Amino acid sequence: MAPGSAAGQPDGSLGAGLTCALASVAERNAEEGVTWISSFVSEDKTRTFCVYDAPTPGAIRKAAIGNELPIDQVTQVRVHSPYFYAWPADTPKRT
Repeated sequence: MAPGSAAGQPDGSLGAGLTCALASVAERNAEEGVTWISSFVSEDKTRTFCVYDAPTPGAIRKAAIGNELPIDQVTQVRVHSPYFYAWPADTPKRT
């Protein structure tokens, strides 16, 4: 990846090959009800950690196998963020 770019192209575009590959992955994921949220790479660039929204851990495994992507472990988590909760109308606002 070029410094300051969003992908491998100097102009920051993904390039036709990568765009097509990502579209194929998204299509196969959708067949299993899986949505890729984001990925993180370890500092030493030896491991990736991916976040998916899926109906089951098995759906993530099936999508990964279909996409020929390595998968070592699936850990189910829950969102814990105040932005996902509705505040009651009578809650006092901070000033």
